[in-house]
Amino acid sequence: MMNPNDQRYVGIHDDLYGGMTPIGGIIKDAWVFGLIPETESGAGWTAADMQKVYDQVSAAWAPYGHLVSQLPADLRERHARIHEAAIATAKAQGWEPGRDLDSEMES
Repeated sequence: MMNPNDQRYVGIHDDLYGGMTPIGGIIKDAWVFGLIPETESGAGWTAADMQKVYDQVSAAWAPYGHLVSQLPADLRERHARIHEAAIATAKAQGWEPGRDLDSEMES
């Protein structure tokens, strides 16, 4: 979620439920593909910064049809590790899979 005061991203760890948002998904996938280090949270990124990473992530997914099942074993394992950890963190913070976050993002 972007900070409405200056339009910079708050960082995946301070995003809703530890990044269970579209921007958080981009960051997690950038970690999967090694586009950014797993220590990079995206805190302070502008929309232009995010667009650049989004474009890189999209290009990285393209050879696999944007399907986890098509990833080679090493990337599939990294994807599982990163996303399973994110889900566990989100659930510990009260996240419920499938719940619409749009109303929470407006709060």
